Amino acid sequence: MYKHESLLKSTEAQQVVTVTKTSVSFAITSIIICFITLHFCPSQLRAQLGTTPNIKHIVVGRCYTYTTLVNPSLRYDCEEIWRQFEEAVISHSSCNVTVEDYFHMFNAMPQIWPCDNFLFWSKTRTLMHSYAAVFRHFWTLEDTLVGYMFNDLIWCGQEEDSGFDFSSCPEWSACRSHPVYSLWRQASQNFAEMACGNITILLNGSIVNAFNRKSMFGSVELDSLDPQRVNYVNIKVVTSLDGPHIESCSQGSIVDLIQILQSRGFHWTCTDNDQTLMILQCIRNPQHSSCQTCANTLLNRNGLTSN
Repeated sequence: MYKHESLLKSTEAQQVVTVTKTSVSFAITSIIICFITLHFCPSQLRAQLGTTPNIKHIVVGRCYTYTTLVNPSLRYDCEEIWRQFEEAVISHSSCNVTVEDYFHMFNAMPQIWPCDNFLFWSKTRTLMHSYAAVFRHFWTLEDTLVGYMFNDLIWCGQEEDSGFDFSSCPEWSACRSHPVYSLWRQASQNFAEMACGNITILLNGSIVNAFNRKSMFGSVELDSLDPQRVNYVNIKVVTSLDGPHIESCSQGSIVDLIQILQSRGFHWTCTDNDQTLMILQCIRNPQHSSCQTCANTLLNRNGLTSN
């Protein structure tokens, strides 16, 4: 009898081990499939990303941070700004939020920026942030209250439930009245309309169409600049250390940008491979051959020699 019980327990133990191995194998297979999906099908996943979780806490928290630490001279009702934002989004379907729907929200957060500090950019985001960090007087759209509050967030509503859709939001290209696009379009227009004095534009000379008429800068900000308020448009074209060197002040789409500025009566300057921008790239990659050449040039210019 005891022998029979012993054999029975042994059989049950083997079954448990088999089930456990099967579960582990299934889990590993699921992880591998998930990894492959993430690695090879990122665009499909991005299209399914819904509203950023905890978006209210993030947006309102950023508002309080901005008005308390970043720019304490400002006085805004952060809860009211959120209410106006929420009302603009959740009462419409995910592809039916226009610029006009954000009218009350923007009215609740007016902001004036000092002249000579406006920095515009296109396809140079990482370098732009480094440049703005070095020259701390520069203002980018991300430095404004609306830019600070909504940067890198996703949102859309669902008309049926009158709430945010946390499971799936369309990509910008899916519809003209995308809730995220409409907000950034109005924010970009406001920022450009306020630009005054000498402004700076950073463009990527290592890509085709460094100046793209369909980009936010090309389609919204450029047309919103006022030649009566802007003294000079200073274009800086920067190429990656490894190249390619595709466009410059005298080649490619930058020439089209200059022609548009001239036709609208703007004064302008254009610089290829600004030294400061090259140094900022070299800080990240100091061993690059271009950086060694740049360092030697600076040493010679200052009458110094390396040991």
